[in-house]
Amino acid sequence: MRLVEYLDKGASLAPDAACLTTDGETLTYADVQQLSYVIAGALAATGVRPGGKVAILSANDPVAFSCVFGISRAGAVWCPINPRNEAAENRELLDQFDCEVLIYQAAFAPLVDRIRDSLPKIHTFVCLDGEPTDSGPTPHPAGRRTVGWDAFCGGASQPAPDLTDPDDLAMIVGTGGTTGRPKGVMLANSNLETMTALTLMGYPFGTRPVYLALAPLTHAAGVLCFPVLASGGEIVIMRTPDVHAFLELIPRHGVTHTFLPPTLIYMVLAAPELDSTELSSLQCFWYGAAPMSVARLEEALRRIGPVMAQLFGQTEAPMMISMLPPAAHFDASGNIARDRLSSAGRPAPLVTVAIMGADGALLPHGERGEIVVRGSLVMKGYYRDPDATAAASAYGWHHTGDIGYLDDDNYLYIVDRAKDMIITGGFNVYSTEVEQALMAHAAVQDCAVIGQPDEKWGERVVAVVQLQPGASVDAAELIAFAKARIGSVKAPKEVLVWPDLPRSKVGKVVKPDIKARLAAG
Repeated sequence: MRLVEYLDKGASLAPDAACLTTDGETLTYADVQQLSYVIAGALAATGVRPGGKVAILSANDPVAFSCVFGISRAGAVWCPINPRNEAAENRELLDQFDCEVLIYQAAFAPLVDRIRDSLPKIHTFVCLDGEPTDSGPTPHPAGRRTVGWDAFCGGASQPAPDLTDPDDLAMIVGTGGTTGRPKGVMLANSNLETMTALTLMGYPFGTRPVYLALAPLTHAAGVLCFPVLASGGEIVIMRTPDVHAFLELIPRHGVTHTFLPPTLIYMVLAAPELDSTELSSLQCFWYGAAPMSVARLEEALRRIGPVMAQLFGQTEAPMMISMLPPAAHFDASGNIARDRLSSAGRPAPLVTVAIMGADGALLPHGERGEIVVRGSLVMKGYYRDPDATAAASAYGWHHTGDIGYLDDDNYLYIVDRAKDMIITGGFNVYSTEVEQALMAHAAVQDCAVIGQPDEKWGERVVAVVQLQPGASVDAAELIAFAKARIGSVKAPKEVLVWPDLPRSKVGKVVKPDIKARLAAG
């Protein structure tokens, strides 16, 4: 199935049902379907052919998300561009992905004006929500244009949808530049179909789910829409992240499904209105994109309900490498299965997961090594980067870059990113283990553990913590707290308290930024 066919599937169930709702206004399935035909025709009129690359630069917005289906209906490739990126990174991604058309919100016109002249491959710039300012430093070269939304749609024809090969590209996604030049992950229709099938088979879904999208639709929140659409469900889109509005929308819309990264769940748990909010409609509250504190997860299970659902994946194998559905958070007696909460669940049914040593040999259960993956979930490769593709698929497996192990019950445990492991005094210390210990302290809202150069030990363990609102605690107490749980070798030698931690566009803590700030004093 192409991306647009999840929309068409939902429309076949009830064309007049709510599809996309934002700020109290709703587009029905028929509305979004018609809009997708208009967008596909408009793209064809600009010269976009099947396989052409079309980028969207927008915050969460129903019309911007509708463009995804128009791009797919035209047989083109969706290139989501995160508006939180720096201008230089977005320019690099747009050029690297060979984008021909850029659809952008007026709020990002200044960014587009700064980079337009260095994007010779883009022949059409489309302002999504108004007339373009077109205030670039130089006039457009012949054959390039910037148009408003009405003018763009006004030139549309009505092309018949063309069926495409399941291995045709659906989207190209940037990996983010925290470890060097970003790469373009090529996801085929078949990759996203596998992800959608796994979501529907692995997590609770009733008739007509209601999905609340607070996190950016350019990332996990966006691809999780496809199984909801295939079920004829409604997607409630939040334009800006606000945990108080998030909690208010759940009872108002009878939300059944949602996704947040752990850092935002911690903010939900800190919201004073949480315990008085009616949450009985929730069936599945996904968390992922970063490790979650076991202590905070237990708290979420008590206060939000038995609906928490973990997913583990990465851009190259989207979302569903392993799964921990709500019921798996509890043992046979109905008690919270605390030991299991630190796992990433079991490998998904259509995915093969193994642990690999540095020599390419697969390791037995219990031994730590790199988590590797096979199956139709795994990307086609990195766009125009055969060397990176070959490195990521060495020995015939996709390499995740995560260190972990499988236990005897086949639960997957992620102990660290390979690049974040700390070697101190000859011992391997996994930063996530130290972070879990510190997060068990009631005063700690979030933390990051890194290695810093040390003349005696090679590296020393350093923790940077963000405290709960109004909390106070000294470094010595936190060090002693960690020592009592994980021992003196793994416990941090230094604890720093910061008001907030540097985060990526999707809310992950960016450890290279922490190291850079410490190096700069």
